[in-house]
Amino acid sequence: MSETSEGKSPYTYAGAGVDIGAGNAFVKAIGPAVRSTARPGADGSIGGFGGAFDLAATGLKDPVLIAATDGVGTKLKIAIETGRLQTVGVDLVAMCVNDLVVQGAEPLFFLDYYACGKLATDEAATVVEGIAEGCRQAGCALIGGETAEMPGMYAAKDFDLAGFAVGAAEREALLPRTDIDSGDVLIGIASSGIHSNGFSLVRKIVTDNGLSFDDPAPFDSSRSLGEALLEPTRIYVRSALAAIHAASGGVKALAHITGGGLTENLPRVLPEGTTARIDLDRVAVLPVFSWLRDLGTIADAEMLTTFNCGVGMVMVVSPGAADAVLDALTIAGERAEVIGRCLGGPDAQAGVPVVYDGALSFPETGSAQ
Repeated sequence: MSETSEGKSPYTYAGAGVDIGAGNAFVKAIGPAVRSTARPGADGSIGGFGGAFDLAATGLKDPVLIAATDGVGTKLKIAIETGRLQTVGVDLVAMCVNDLVVQGAEPLFFLDYYACGKLATDEAATVVEGIAEGCRQAGCALIGGETAEMPGMYAAKDFDLAGFAVGAAEREALLPRTDIDSGDVLIGIASSGIHSNGFSLVRKIVTDNGLSFDDPAPFDSSRSLGEALLEPTRIYVRSALAAIHAASGGVKALAHITGGGLTENLPRVLPEGTTARIDLDRVAVLPVFSWLRDLGTIADAEMLTTFNCGVGMVMVVSPGAADAVLDALTIAGERAEVIGRCLGGPDAQAGVPVVYDGALSFPETGSAQ
């Protein structure tokens, strides 16, 4: 490096820790993954100042655009610590597009924001390949994003993710509907695991009990604890849209069961004065939740307001459409069953949007330490 007349080496952006060349190489490396998400309306190309989508290509007559943004939260810490980066991109997409489909919208395109202390091209490309996989599952195009190398803001190996998704629906098909009433059926669709909520508590339980993410998972002997906890969030877009279409107007609302569990998320789609009555005996609790409950001595009420407990999505359906919805979900590969009903009018409990009957049945996991 040459020196100035004062004998000091000249400052450069690279010397400050930001490598523009690495960023350009990264954009080139992820090109094939991005192109694999092309769909009508977007050609799967990146590199411009913004991503374009042709809304006319959707064929919608009176479209309303729906947008959602989210992240993966501290689940990323487990991915970083274990070096298992293949699936957090799927989580990122899932957390956004599942919030679109509950409003009746088909996801159209997705953008990501990747912020790190030092860009490691191979690792970042692995994350983006996961994002592309999530987009393929959801049927949306990855049309752009931003990679920010910020030394001093993040430790060298740390990174954070944010996602942004836009979908569209016919105005007359937007959800939730306002005619939810007594007798409407609540159909629970199984989750794939913890999804992407509650991981600050999960990590505290692991740390406080002296466990390693490399240990065998007590609730899944075929995988390490880290691998099992990183099971990606299920993407419900294709199955939910198939059920909506099969029900011919019988689907009135969907609730994505994220942080807050059934207790906090179902009321978000119910009209005021409506109560969701859930039979907990019908909820198929996954083994990972038994392990967390036992090891953390977590009360059932806390479990229901922190985790999905095995139900990742709930559909509110008119009684006459329940069988068609269940059939469509099964054909789409989902595990679903009726877990309750809605109470309206005089049947509802004033000021109580969710009531529980029965009790969660937690399977044995051999989790005692």
